[in-house]
Amino acid sequence: MNFKHLHYFWVTAHAGGIARAGEQLHISPQTLSGQIKLLEEALEKKLFRKNGRTLELTDVGRVTLSYADEIFSLGSELENAVRRESESGAQTRFRVGIADSVPKAIAYRLLEPALGASESLRMICHEGKLHALLAQLALHRLDLIIADAPIPADVNIKAFNHRLGRSTLSCFGAEALIQSGRKRFPLSLGQLPVLLPGTESAVRRKLDHWLASHAISPRIVGEFEDSALMAVFGARGLGVFPLAEFGAGDAPLLRGLRWLGRSPDVKEEVHAIISRRGRHHPLTQQVLARAGT
Repeated sequence: MNFKHLHYFWVTAHAGGIARAGEQLHISPQTLSGQIKLLEEALEKKLFRKNGRTLELTDVGRVTLSYADEIFSLGSELENAVRRESESGAQTRFRVGIADSVPKAIAYRLLEPALGASESLRMICHEGKLHALLAQLALHRLDLIIADAPIPADVNIKAFNHRLGRSTLSCFGAEALIQSGRKRFPLSLGQLPVLLPGTESAVRRKLDHWLASHAISPRIVGEFEDSALMAVFGARGLGVFPLAEFGAGDAPLLRGLRWLGRSPDVKEEVHAIISRRGRHHPLTQQVLARAGT
């Protein structure tokens, strides 16, 4: 298909006739008719039919017009995006996907060194489910993904997985809740209200297995994808909750909370996932190297 012919058809369909479209395109009606006829021959279908002195779209013409609207709308978006890019100067973009189950304090700790790499850097962070982020990585719309689990076995994507770190979990809570629970930890989790990460997070599955191995049936009063939000609820005395120790250094997050106990058998992991194809963003290697120090 010749997209020039498609463009002529698109302008004609919206103009309502050959003569008016010819004026907009600065070509003669005869030339325009010939170009549209070539498109019809390529599609092997008629796109217009005459109704007196006017042209009407056929059923195939209406379908073709709907696709042409999308095609040329995307072309306009591309033009605007390139224009904005040129107007913003030589700004370096670092596009990072963060799985919504990754604690935000940990994500910040990993990415913060990259922010000082250049004054022209613009970091663009996208948060979402890991499968959706992996699809974006496959399309080269992300430079790096930070996740709480390696690439799932059911995902067919050419990518490398790097474990950035792992940490033991500790439980925290408001003073009024943990006074009686500290001596009998972890069995006290069976009597206390408990806040847990969401069921889709990798660490939740490990926690469920650990609790079952100790024959503990916790009274779960809340589940959270965001550990910072879980800590806010914990600080209000609504329940005790687990937090990775490499995120427990965030003083504002734990303000007003007390340590209850450690679960040494449960490890929270953080992984970096990068594509095997194409060139990697220079800051990707910097994040990986920094995490290893």
